[in-house]
Amino acid sequence: MFRRAAGLLASCALLSACGQLIPPSQQVHPVHAGPSRAGNAVLAGVRRGPPPAALGLTATAGRAALQAFATSCSRMALRTDASGLTQPKDWAAPCQAAATWPRNDAVRFFISWFETAEVGGGTAYVTGYFEPEIAGARSHLPSYDTPVYRLPPDLVRARPGDAPPGPDGRQPLGRYDANGIFVAYWDRAQIEDGALAGLGLELAWAADPAELFFLQVQGSGRLRAPDGTIMRIGYAGENGWSYTGIGSVLNGLGLIGSGPGQYAGSMQGILRYIHDHPAEGRALMRQNRSYIFFRDTTTPRGAAPGTGFDPDAGPIGALSVPVSPRVTLAADPAYVPLGAPVFLTTDRPEVIGLWVAQDTGGAIKGANRFDSFWGAGADARRIAGGMSARGHALILLPRGALARLAQGTGGAR
Repeated sequence: MFRRAAGLLASCALLSACGQLIPPSQQVHPVHAGPSRAGNAVLAGVRRGPPPAALGLTATAGRAALQAFATSCSRMALRTDASGLTQPKDWAAPCQAAATWPRNDAVRFFISWFETAEVGGGTAYVTGYFEPEIAGARSHLPSYDTPVYRLPPDLVRARPGDAPPGPDGRQPLGRYDANGIFVAYWDRAQIEDGALAGLGLELAWAADPAELFFLQVQGSGRLRAPDGTIMRIGYAGENGWSYTGIGSVLNGLGLIGSGPGQYAGSMQGILRYIHDHPAEGRALMRQNRSYIFFRDTTTPRGAAPGTGFDPDAGPIGALSVPVSPRVTLAADPAYVPLGAPVFLTTDRPEVIGLWVAQDTGGAIKGANRFDSFWGAGADARRIAGGMSARGHALILLPRGALARLAQGTGGAR
């Protein structure tokens, strides 16, 4: 995943729950040439792949990927590529060409401007995410009783010396109590029991707490009011508690499966369990002490105020541009330059083809670990909720990037 400083980045990010919530028992996770802690793509090992002309790119996928790539270009020149594969100047010429390149000739664009690279062996694992739409409104209406909170001002990182840093070297999230002591922030149960009530932090109100829970898992989504108006909300922050996958909890209780009284391990199956068993379902959700806060993203960043909701534009991703259904991948920027095209060959035919890495996610870590975005609606929910694909990934880099890498230590072979 929205799964982060911008919208969709949190979706899989802080939540580790994209795709199937209970993976198949024989699921094979990505195999890397080196562990993720190697640092970046260059250290994991890079090999030159086949030329783009040999990939069998299709006109339809190429057209969508070219548009997504061109949209990302304005942000790519402003970023330092943590993967070590490219420099900002590498993207200048292809981006300039993309701005005016005929979209119906997209395949020739990728053949002309790119070469492919295999990182860490290329073995890929792909899950899915989507933009959920649930019943919700800006105002507290009858039967819309579950608050959607904005980021609280007292949620801060500890000052150095007030708490030990986390594994990532950053100070932990929490709050300072009335005595000035840094303590953990309110967890899910405390927030649901009213820890933030009456503070004016209600951004909106949802009709179904279970649906809101899974919207938090995705990290962003749409609220549809009774009058049909749409409000889009995106990730603003989280409370600092570690994520607990409730699917794993149900599995441990023997409630996941195909037998009597059991439920599917997908998001849909777990949601059904919660609705069938309201009290147990509420307690189950509270075992995930992590809580997500939102912001109003109805008007995309950079758009004129008051332009309203655009149903054709995706939520805002890691590059601060809208992500695109069936085109956008979330990837680990330590292994894939954000904005780079990625060609996937997997055991799920709907994933095969050309994508663009426009997003990130906290659970999307390591070489060749991807999360595919499927948009909004019932089909997107179904595909993303059951997506678990294995295969091979090639990253498309501007021509000349691999030759430069080959001149340095640990470069392309």
